[in-house]
Amino acid sequence: MSQKIRIKDIAVKAGVSVGTVDRVLHHRPNVSKEALEKVRKVLKEINYQPNMYASALALNRSYTFCLMMPRHASDAYWDEIEQGVMKACESRRDFLVDIKVIYYQRMHDETFVKACAKCLAGKPDGVIIVPAETEVTRRFTDKLHEQTIPFVLLDSYLPELNPLSFYGQDSLNSGYFAAKMLMLIAARESEIMLMKMTHEGRVSSRQQENRETGFKRYMNEHFPKVKLVELELPLDGRKEQFNRLLEQFFAEYPQVRHGITFCSKAHLVGEYLLANKLTHFRMMGYDSVPQNVECLREGSISFLIVQHAFMQGLYSFEALFRSIVLKRQVKPVNYMPIELLCKENVDFYQKTLI
Repeated sequence: MSQKIRIKDIAVKAGVSVGTVDRVLHHRPNVSKEALEKVRKVLKEINYQPNMYASALALNRSYTFCLMMPRHASDAYWDEIEQGVMKACESRRDFLVDIKVIYYQRMHDETFVKACAKCLAGKPDGVIIVPAETEVTRRFTDKLHEQTIPFVLLDSYLPELNPLSFYGQDSLNSGYFAAKMLMLIAARESEIMLMKMTHEGRVSSRQQENRETGFKRYMNEHFPKVKLVELELPLDGRKEQFNRLLEQFFAEYPQVRHGITFCSKAHLVGEYLLANKLTHFRMMGYDSVPQNVECLREGSISFLIVQHAFMQGLYSFEALFRSIVLKRQVKPVNYMPIELLCKENVDFYQKTLI
């Protein structure tokens, strides 16, 4: 169909009034069955494709989306996600779409529950969620389903919650890939450090759990004799505490020369190595936060696996926009690329892809 075809042209072909065609196109009442069939026949013949953008603008109604995410520092992994959401929202201002950010404290479920109540009180049209513990998150998403409020999940894929869409890495494959890359440089080692950031013995997301599962699967298949020596650092700890625990670890395991973590805190080890001029050990981790990148450049981190956090935020907002405002279908599962950074290519990494 020519893009220049007008409602008047459709009306002439169907033998009805312009007003009748307008009512059919916008699903308004007071159209006879005979007229409806005539207009639909013409639309089919010309392969009519509605201009969703024009229709959405014509409605002149406002929309509010809510972003539920952990409280974070300005240079953290989560900040990139927030920036992506804000960028997408800014690009859709003409459609009267706004975003409200509600923070909670990671691994403190009571703060997530309060954030959920605040979100629901605002009666949002759609929600983007970085999940907390699964059952706590389920209680919230059940309420969203009851109120027919669509939501998108970030970071951790929880299909049992039936989200509109998900954006993040395939965490099992990501962990498997991480092991494969690490063992390219650590194939002769008998022990590998596995550093975890924990609260009461738990890591902060299913994503990290799945990465560890994928990592161990590869190790069991290809390096079953290599021992994984775990080091737990407190999620809410301070640098002095981290340094003390790292000092104890390296005193106890002087022979260990490689380590990995499945969160964005590899720099805690990398900075300790640089400050103490320890050159026998190399760390591997996730995400291109500034501290990690600096350690990568300085050589205390060997590799970083990145996942385009900025684009996850942007795409999540766009999924809600396309579904709620434009009334279009969106893809339910969207895996981000699993990319590997080293000292030689980190300066060429494009976080935004736009």
